[in-house]
Amino acid sequence: MKNIKTNIFLFAMLAASPLTLNAQTVDDGETSVANKKVHVAFRDKDADQLLGGVSYVDMEELQKKDYTMSSLEDLYALVGGWNGNNLWGQDNERLDNNDNSNLPLVIIDGVKRPSNNVLPSEIEQITILKGAQAVVLYGPKAAKGAILITTKRGKVDGLQIVANANTGFHVAKAFPEYLGSAEYMTLYNEACLNDQLSTGAKYSQQEIYNHASGENPYRYPNVNYYSDEYIRKVYNRSDATLEIQGGGTRAHFYTNINYYRLEDLLNFGPAKKNYTDRFSVRGNVDLVVNKYIKGWANASATFYNANKNKGDFWSEASTMRPNFPEHAAPLIPLSMVDENASKALAILGKSLNLLDGMYFPGGTKTTQTNVIADCYFGGRTRDVSRQFQFDAGIIYDMNKFVKGLSFKTQFAIDYAANYSLSYNNKYAVFIPTWSNYNSVDAIVALTQQNDELVTGTMSMGNAKYRQIISWNGHFDYDHTFAGKHHVNAILLANMYTTTASGTYHRYTNANLGLEAGYDFMGRYFADVAIAGVHSARLPEGNREALSPSFTIGWNIAKENFMKGSRVDDLLLSASYSNLNEDIDVYMGETNSKYFYLYDATWSSASGTFSWNDTFSTNRTCSTAGKNPVLDFIHRKEFSVSLRGSFFDRLISTDLTFFNTDMTGYIIQNPTTFPSYLANGLSGSSFRPAINYNCTNRKGLDFSVTAQKQLGKVHATLGVVGTYLYTNNSKYDELNDYSYQNKEGRPLDAIWGYKCLGFYTNDDFDITTTAEGKTKYTLKSGLSRSTIGGNIQPGDLKYEDTNGDGVIDAKDQVYLGKNGAYGSPITFGVNLTLKYKNFTLFMLGNGQFGAHGMKNTNYYYMCGDAKYSVNARNRWTPETASTATHPRLTTYSNANDGAASTFWMYSTNRFNLRKVQITYDFPKEMLRKLKIVNALSVYLNGNDLLTIAKERKLMETSVGYAPQTRFYNLGVKVTF
Repeated sequence: MKNIKTNIFLFAMLAASPLTLNAQTVDDGETSVANKKVHVAFRDKDADQLLGGVSYVDMEELQKKDYTMSSLEDLYALVGGWNGNNLWGQDNERLDNNDNSNLPLVIIDGVKRPSNNVLPSEIEQITILKGAQAVVLYGPKAAKGAILITTKRGKVDGLQIVANANTGFHVAKAFPEYLGSAEYMTLYNEACLNDQLSTGAKYSQQEIYNHASGENPYRYPNVNYYSDEYIRKVYNRSDATLEIQGGGTRAHFYTNINYYRLEDLLNFGPAKKNYTDRFSVRGNVDLVVNKYIKGWANASATFYNANKNKGDFWSEASTMRPNFPEHAAPLIPLSMVDENASKALAILGKSLNLLDGMYFPGGTKTTQTNVIADCYFGGRTRDVSRQFQFDAGIIYDMNKFVKGLSFKTQFAIDYAANYSLSYNNKYAVFIPTWSNYNSVDAIVALTQQNDELVTGTMSMGNAKYRQIISWNGHFDYDHTFAGKHHVNAILLANMYTTTASGTYHRYTNANLGLEAGYDFMGRYFADVAIAGVHSARLPEGNREALSPSFTIGWNIAKENFMKGSRVDDLLLSASYSNLNEDIDVYMGETNSKYFYLYDATWSSASGTFSWNDTFSTNRTCSTAGKNPVLDFIHRKEFSVSLRGSFFDRLISTDLTFFNTDMTGYIIQNPTTFPSYLANGLSGSSFRPAINYNCTNRKGLDFSVTAQKQLGKVHATLGVVGTYLYTNNSKYDELNDYSYQNKEGRPLDAIWGYKCLGFYTNDDFDITTTAEGKTKYTLKSGLSRSTIGGNIQPGDLKYEDTNGDGVIDAKDQVYLGKNGAYGSPITFGVNLTLKYKNFTLFMLGNGQFGAHGMKNTNYYYMCGDAKYSVNARNRWTPETASTATHPRLTTYSNANDGAASTFWMYSTNRFNLRKVQITYDFPKEMLRKLKIVNALSVYLNGNDLLTIAKERKLMETSVGYAPQTRFYNLGVKVTF
């Protein structure tokens, strides 16, 4: 075994090529954590030196009891102020995180990187920088907050090997429920009658019977995409990780090798072979060059593949009606073709796409593909991602020049490539002509729709690349004078740039920074930071700015009058910051324009100028005026934090009140300018883009932890949460009525109509036309809807807010908050119980105060939409008092589908997110094995329970893969 470990040690030193300063002492294979620091912007600090707006999670300790599959998983139940998407309600929409994650700025090992390219097993610590004072040194791109991820480093002398394996199963929580063919056809007939179509009911009773009987499912299909025919009940996810670390006096290394494989729910044809896998290698190396210079190098490589069938199964499953295409199932057996139909058989004989020589794809002239045939005949796709990341740096100890002074610099280059490899086949569908002989259905003719092509050649497409180059360098000073006066400072330069395919302008950040801090015996604190920022998105002369931040603190527990109290620590701090950011320097509905917003723009316009000589010229019009003083957006923030621990660390708390004003959002067509400067010929405008709109976010984030020994059980309970209030404090708008104003309303406001219920016969004068149709005329005194649709009994009736007798967009009002920036109240709970060698860990999270809107075809059905089970409770004269859905119609009815209180639902919920039980084998037992230092087995379940009034609605995914519960078994061995 000694030789094996020696060989692995040599292999890892060579393969890792990238390792920890100040090796920790080792005792029985466990690393001491007494000297752990908290990683903050560009440096480390003692936890008791943090002055608010910062939270951190020790991932190495957490992983001992909580198996997680992604880097930021479960943090919303461990950190206050973080709701899983943003920090303190900040908008991350226009941040470039390279992984479409819509997260705050993510920094991994000092470099801006995507969060999805690092696994939990690689992470030592995650630091959440919420307050403006905590991110000022990162420059303008960090103004929405930052998440720092620090990977593990070698800490042991000699060699340590940790192997971890997991396998588990995903089980779908819920599937959408749709009507079968016969019921759908019956209700569609009802919709035809409601609309009084001249053709009457679309389907005959015989047709409905044929679909219901199931005697010939190929001529009269009843396709259930969510049946066992297409979907399996569970699918597997497995992963394995090997961690190797070690070193000696001069160097330490850490290596992580991981592989995982994930299947999916589809269970037919080639889709059975769908899977996603990922292989990654990370190596971190630390070197001691001499007593003054230390260096490090980190490298990682990731190979990701997603193998999938052609077609979007989940989208089509939510839209394709069960009887559609009519008279042609997705796949039809050859045995249904009449043996005397020689032409039809000849057509099939030439086909390149016969499934097992027994089935061919059915269709119609309007339905020339279907997702089942896509899977069997369309080919396959492999989405490929390759990522390489490298960074290196040095630390130069300058104590010999100035005591407490050091210099640190880091350079990084990352490269990512994404592309798709596909077999892009074309297939034909065959339109059957059915006949019936002696009560037996048979196909007597076929019409081929489209040509067929089986390429046999793999093509490459959707190629994208991304390169990140990053550098920072800083002088650090840290010294205590006379054992009382602690002074620290940092002077830095920082930059990074992202070059991506399809993007002309690079995404860049460049800033200088200076921060100086002082504390007197850990009792009184003062900290001043300032960043010099630059943005190429602004006009010359306005591209540079200073972002200051000021923080003071007082550790009350260290005052003499607190001696003898049960207060262990009580640090009160307050901060004010004014950050300049250019993340929100953008324009356009799609956030597509970031540069030259300050310039006057001219463009070709529709129409021409004609001259007397019959010649004409195209029009060129101004679309925006010039603004040479366009400025940064400002994050002006005041916060107060109180962190304490009491009763010999029995209870620990961390509370922060924050008030954040985002000022100077850019608007393109300001109403403060005269109207004659806009809406000119061909829509021309001379109005410039200006800084105007402002928003406010305020709230409280909190964290409370209690721990106590209860007999033989050690219990730890943590509760975290956030209260958030947002509003548009200043908004450029011109409305007819004050209730339409967005100013003063929440940023995530839902706007719509107040629903008064359904129209009834009593609301109309009902007459019969000469054609025998019923005519509904709204009674005098009732408001007339102009939203869209032919209004009659069973449609939704809305409040005429302005009382003008017409229901239109001017009657929309504020209805509630949608939680886009986080529900008003979010919280998390975590509980750890340790008994002997058993550890039980439970984690949950909840949200309250926000609402959603049932705005998909699953909840409101009209036109040719697929009918879900919600159609069963549609309005009819007989169900008028109990109906939960408007009358059915074959038309698109904008009136009934409009956002209103009728479709609103509460998103209040509590989730039992995770339960895990871990057993650590006694060390006395393992010593007998000699080669094993630690052994743990664990069983855990994810997303086990949701408590909510609208649980079923929130657990049902429509048009996407179902949400799942996950059950996992794992084992971890340390050698």
